[in-house]
Amino acid sequence: MGEAIVIAALREFANRFLGRGDATITVPSFDGALKPNQKLESAETLLSCEAPADLATDGQNLFIADGPRLVWLRDGKASTVRSFERPISALCCLPGGGLAIALGGREVHLYATPSAGTPSTVFADATFNAINALALASDNTLIATDGSTTCGVDDWARDLMELNRSGRVFRLDTAGKTVTPLAQGLGYAFGACAHGNAMLVSESWRHRLVLVAPGASPRVVLAHLPVYPSRLARAAGGGYWLTAFTARTQLVEFVLREPAYRRRMMAEIDPEYWVAPRLRSGISFKEPMQGAHIKTMGVIKPWAPPRSYGLVIRLNAEGQPLYSLHSRVDGVNHGIVAATELGGDLILIAKGPGRVLKLPLAGLAEEFGS
Repeated sequence: MGEAIVIAALREFANRFLGRGDATITVPSFDGALKPNQKLESAETLLSCEAPADLATDGQNLFIADGPRLVWLRDGKASTVRSFERPISALCCLPGGGLAIALGGREVHLYATPSAGTPSTVFADATFNAINALALASDNTLIATDGSTTCGVDDWARDLMELNRSGRVFRLDTAGKTVTPLAQGLGYAFGACAHGNAMLVSESWRHRLVLVAPGASPRVVLAHLPVYPSRLARAAGGGYWLTAFTARTQLVEFVLREPAYRRRMMAEIDPEYWVAPRLRSGISFKEPMQGAHIKTMGVIKPWAPPRSYGLVIRLNAEGQPLYSLHSRVDGVNHGIVAATELGGDLILIAKGPGRVLKLPLAGLAEEFGS
């Protein structure tokens, strides 16, 4: 045991000295299935929201979390089903027409119907802190990802800057009303989807997807992503849709490896202007990334280093990328945090501009061949 600790310490020291392993500041390029395009910029805006956070569908109805409001979108018309005292942090449709709603990252309420007056079950485990995604497992139990034990559901940038690795995955048994931990120590768990008897889980700060199964350590399925992955959803033709709320940059990777700078930055600068990823950018002259490396002759360069970005990746049944849809630096539809299929369309949330977007699936199949 002691020898293993010494070897691990020596390896970490060598990596930091040589700038390799976890100490590298290089970022994988957008290439192959992740080759950049501007497909998300051509998406139709179904609805503009003040604070869209998640969406869910039962195959006919579309439900949207907009701050504390639960919005029902049907036949192009939006109506408020109800409002809560806290913002909705995650949604999931349940078998039989029910709905699961996470509130403020701290509680999960189950409703027999979306319009039911009171919840049939409330999961208020004292350990819940940042529940940011809900999904059904193959046995119809509910899976919840909890991003951090120390930072709230909206304080994810601080969690990244503090190098936290406290994300967790829980199984919520709706019949027995029990909560079972499935995984812990994850680098911000943010999204899950059933994969056989296990769950695919996004691990944002480690830029990868892992397979989480009861009684087993998480197994890496897709690694070295150039983005911070978030929620997953099943694709009708097999496989999955993986959203990414923003892209990685060498500048942020460098800052993550400078503890003294990070401490001063977090203590002295407004979080909005940290050297950290964001869901939108180009709003203020105080932003850390601007000037000639962003614009030329007053025009934003699409290849400039992104402070915010929009991306959704189509994965096959094994969790490997087939193609991707982008909103680049010079685009607007950044901060893609949720995606689902409904009625022949791909519905997405672009949290940066506060939009619910729609892209026809037929056009994507024709363009990308899948």
